[in-house]
Amino acid sequence: MGTKIKVGLLAATVVGAGAAVAFRRADATWTSVADNIPSGERLLPIGETRRIPTDDGGEIAMTVAGPAGGDVVVMAHGFTNAREVWAPVAHGLIREGRRVVLYDQRGHGSSTVGRDGYTIERLGADLRAVLESVEATDAVLVGHSMGGMTIQALATHDPSTLRERAAAIVLVATAAAGLGGRGARVEQSFQRFIAGKALTRALGSRAGHAFFRNTVGKTVRKADLVLNQQLFLGTQSEARSGLLGAMQTMDLRKGIASIAVPTTVLVGSHDKLTPPKLADELARAIPGARLVRLEGFGHMLPLEAPTHVVDAIITCTRMPAVIGHSSGSLA
Repeated sequence: MGTKIKVGLLAATVVGAGAAVAFRRADATWTSVADNIPSGERLLPIGETRRIPTDDGGEIAMTVAGPAGGDVVVMAHGFTNAREVWAPVAHGLIREGRRVVLYDQRGHGSSTVGRDGYTIERLGADLRAVLESVEATDAVLVGHSMGGMTIQALATHDPSTLRERAAAIVLVATAAAGLGGRGARVEQSFQRFIAGKALTRALGSRAGHAFFRNTVGKTVRKADLVLNQQLFLGTQSEARSGLLGAMQTMDLRKGIASIAVPTTVLVGSHDKLTPPKLADELARAIPGARLVRLEGFGHMLPLEAPTHVVDAIITCTRMPAVIGHSSGSLA
């Protein structure tokens, strides 16, 4: 049996098995967990919607909300998500007097891709365009999953912009390296699978949200899984394939060693996509980074633990620039 067929069957089997487990547990888990996020805070905050050009011909869609004089927080979302994933965190920050900037990464949500296509370095350049568009000078940069890699790419390939425009960094459920290593043929086959029509059809089914059970930890809210489903389906197939390949081959550890602003790394103890060992490696690579492990949570911390994420953002600006590595744990 060829490698492509093996990988396709393996992926389909794993995904199907995960969905079956989720279906069996649905009544026992989803209906017993109260949704502690008000329905209005699952929607983007009311603010100004903008579209800004990138220097390679793309367009970035963004939302700016919160008090005009508030400290600026710029949030970059993860792979196959969109700015909506930050809604609960954004509402919490606005209550704290912050001005939030949320944007769709290229090929996600309402943003388009430019000539440079899908690379980690290009994501960093898009972040620079966002920072320039809001004239940020002391922003807190917050990145979830691929969004955390976006911030690391800016630090690696454009450190002067990071120095000029960022006051602190919060990296949420992310990594600097270590997402590949399965061999080029296997990884290329999985890229085709993740962008393929078969997976899209499966995830577009009425119960397609169940496929995302492993993205969260002990507490399962059906609304979180449904949002993941919707955002995945709203991501261009070329973006799924191209950015998955870029993440599998990236290694940003050398570049992030020059970060000199206060940095916090958050990871869920049950994160299966960017597990705690990768967060630990990430924190060790950044001088003075603070590592916080959130017990019982998974990969989707902006939805699972928005209060913890808000607290980390508020706290990070009080940290000295270089303090030596520290770590902590929160229940």
